[in-house]
Amino acid sequence: MSDNKLRFEEKRLRGAPGIPLLILNIFIILAGVVLFVCSLIWIEDGVTMGVPCLIITVLVAFIICPFLFVGFKLVRPNEAIVFTLFGKYYGTLRSEGFFFINPFVAAVAPPPAGVISASNTFDAKIIGYKGGKKIPSNKMSMKTMTLNNERQKINDKLGNPVEIGIVVIWRVVNTVEAMFNVDDYVEYLSIQCDSALRSIVRLYPYDATDEDEVTKVSLRGSSQEISGKLQEAIQEKVNVAGLEIIEAKITHLAYAQEIAAAMLQRQQANAIVDARKLIVDGAVSMVELALEKLSERDVVQLDEERKAAMVSNLLVVLCGNRDAQPIVNSGSLY
Repeated sequence: MSDNKLRFEEKRLRGAPGIPLLILNIFIILAGVVLFVCSLIWIEDGVTMGVPCLIITVLVAFIICPFLFVGFKLVRPNEAIVFTLFGKYYGTLRSEGFFFINPFVAAVAPPPAGVISASNTFDAKIIGYKGGKKIPSNKMSMKTMTLNNERQKINDKLGNPVEIGIVVIWRVVNTVEAMFNVDDYVEYLSIQCDSALRSIVRLYPYDATDEDEVTKVSLRGSSQEISGKLQEAIQEKVNVAGLEIIEAKITHLAYAQEIAAAMLQRQQANAIVDARKLIVDGAVSMVELALEKLSERDVVQLDEERKAAMVSNLLVVLCGNRDAQPIVNSGSLY
């Protein structure tokens, strides 16, 4: 089935003001009780009009009016209720307040967002808990919610196993698609997050190496770019469920435990090599400057052999790990 066939247009319902109709309904019931008592008195007195009044009172005050209470709906801010009428989508009530709608419609209960899978933790937004029991609700939360996936072990572009975890900020934007296109939109989102994460991680190395000088895109060094690609990949997969991905961020990134020690040694070795390169470059520049200044100011005349010895000594002093112990020569240079 194509994606276009799964697209549904959300129909916004505008319910009638609930407070006036509630007061009117209660007033009719109370008036019906009074009329019921009067009808019984009239029948005992032999008044013929008491019979039709009794029938109308029972029909209206005790059957129709109590049934109308089903049509009163309370909607809080950032909540929505999806209704069906005899199996067909009727509309969505998203306006906050107290309303009266068609009492024959049925509210569709959203999936329990508090329990999705063993691998994910999710803060319950749609169902509550009371006394250890779940309290189902027919209201769909339109709030911005958080899906926090646990860490997963995935191989990066170079085949190194890495542990990575993400947090996804999302919300429902199309209630009818979220309700009818997928069985459980929260679990569907969780599975698609796992799938998109694996697809993205396999395209990039954990850290940029010499072979990645052109792109220099890595999981560790390009977190913003990786997060953007994750958001796009997840959004593409959950469009059919009427969800909007606001943000996707990496919360944990590290080498897997079995290679963490080896990779740490590699990183330390690379850091030492880079530091040594910087020290040598600086030492060569300082030796070059020293020879240049001695020649300009004609402090001492050095032949090639003495220059080589001076360069060697300066490099040893500047590049050594320990402080130099100088030996003072008070005699002749030769």
